[in-house]
Amino acid sequence: MVKRISEGKESAKITIIAYESLTCGHCANFHKDVLPELKKDFIDKGLVKIEFRHFPLDLAAFNASKIAQCNNDGNSNILHILYSGQKKWARGKTPEEATGYLKKFLESESVNLDFEKCLSDKAIEDFVLNDRIDGVKKFEVNATPTIIINDKKFDKALNYKNLKKYLEKLI
Repeated sequence: MVKRISEGKESAKITIIAYESLTCGHCANFHKDVLPELKKDFIDKGLVKIEFRHFPLDLAAFNASKIAQCNNDGNSNILHILYSGQKKWARGKTPEEATGYLKKFLESESVNLDFEKCLSDKAIEDFVLNDRIDGVKKFEVNATPTIIINDKKFDKALNYKNLKKYLEKLI
């Protein structure tokens, strides 16, 4: 079974769903600038749970999503590795070239997995594609990152100040 990547307690009062594409620069900025504050103030205190859902915008992101889900126990570390090194692997003029950069990057980060097996795993592929389909159907997701808080689309500018203000009203 493919396990959802998330952070926080299942029992948290507030659930955030983050629809992301692993080649999206704004998504990488969310992981670098917003998520650490969100973790410190809300997730680590048991108030918020965040689920990361896949919304790949291109083939490189689709392959990276499959890699993120492969051999995954639900831990978000692989997302942080992929986002922090995004400029190293999210490039290439052809899908094959982009896949090569991704493989090389993961090897340089000592990420242990069977790369080819992960990319060809049908259950993982379906999981990633279903995230994208559900995002469109349930929440009309059409860009990344899209943040859903307790089943409502967060429509303010995505920075920590706005997010914190919104979450404090829900607690």
